[in-house]
Parts: sequence; C-alpha cells; structure tokens
Amino acid sequence: MPEVLVLYYSQGGAVREMAQLVARGIESNANIKARVRTVPKVSTNCEATEPDIPTSGDPYVELSDLQECIGLALGSPTRFGNMAAPMKYFLDGTVGTWLKGGLIGKPAAVFTSTGSMHGGNEATLLTMMLPLIHHGMVIVGLPYSEPELSSTQTGGTPYGASHVGGSSDDKPISADERKLCLALGKRLGLIALKLAT
Repeated sequence: MPEVLVLYYSQGGAVREMAQLVARGIESNANIKARVRTVPKVSTNCEATEPDIPTSGDPYVELSDLQECIGLALGSPTRFGNMAAPMKYFLDGTVGTWLKGGLIGKPAAVFTSTGSMHGGNEATLLTMMLPLIHHGMVIVGLPYSEPELSSTQTGGTPYGASHVGGSSDDKPISADERKLCLALGKRLGLIALKLAT
C-alpha cells in the first residue's frame, strides 16, 4: 500500500499531535497509509547527543523514507519565522536525494506551531516550502473551501495547518486547528494517490 511520509520535529508535543492528526487525515482516504517519522535534536556539541533509536515515540527518519513514500507532510515549530534547526539540519542532508531527482513530482504539505498569533507561523510555513520546491515537489495548501480558514480564532492558514500554542506551549489544539490538520492530511493523501497513478 502506498504511503505518505509525515515528518516532524516537536519539542513541546504540539507538532507531534498535529502530525498524528495529519496522518489520520491521510489515512481517511482509501488505499493509502501514513508513515510517521521524526528527526533527532541537534547540538553545538560535535559528539552525538541523541541515541540512534529514540527511547520513545516515533522512529527517526531515514533518507529511504523520502524515496519510498509518494508524498510528504513536513512539520516543525516556529523559530523566529523559520523551521527549527533539527528539521533544517535533516533537510540540508538531502542533497543526494536532490541530485537523483528523488522527490520530483511528489506532493508536499507543511504544518507548524507557534507561541503567539503573530509569531511567524506563515513565515515558517513558507520557508519550509523552499527546500521542497528545490526538490521539485508539488506544494499542497488548504483551500478556502475549508470553512475553518474563515472562522478560526486560533491557527490555520492557506499555506498549511498551524497551531497557536501560547508562550508556554500549553494551549491545546483548538477544534478549528484540529479540523484543518485533518483536512490537510486528507487533501495531501488524495493528491498523492492521483499523482502516483
């Protein structure tokens, strides 16, 4: 069965919860599965600081996951309007995949969590798209046919799903944010199936 890779980095847990919702949205389509993976933390220390296999949670991503899946959902918390360093570090290591054209024509979607309403969620989503565009991926956003885009008082953008977690990352994912994560996953899965045939 074809799979869509849901790749995320989460420190406080909100992006991990969003990843699970996006995965559920993907799997709400028939004949497709979500493969959920994460990236390890990075450190200024030159020695490895994370185990090769996580002690809990989702497995770490491998480059083969990108090749084997027919689409990608990429999630990261916001760091000054950009993705977190661990996600950027992983993407910087995908040059071999880029040279082979391994992601050309595959659909991709992005999602993020920020500390405040204007904390850079749209900028983060846009900067996360840039390496995916360089890889030749087809960007999938959220159309305004999703009613929550017009009614949300929390996160949610046409560029991708977003969550406003508060300065302590303690605000739960709102009903609108939840619906938009599910909708993004469903749309990505459907487009991935169409492009793969």
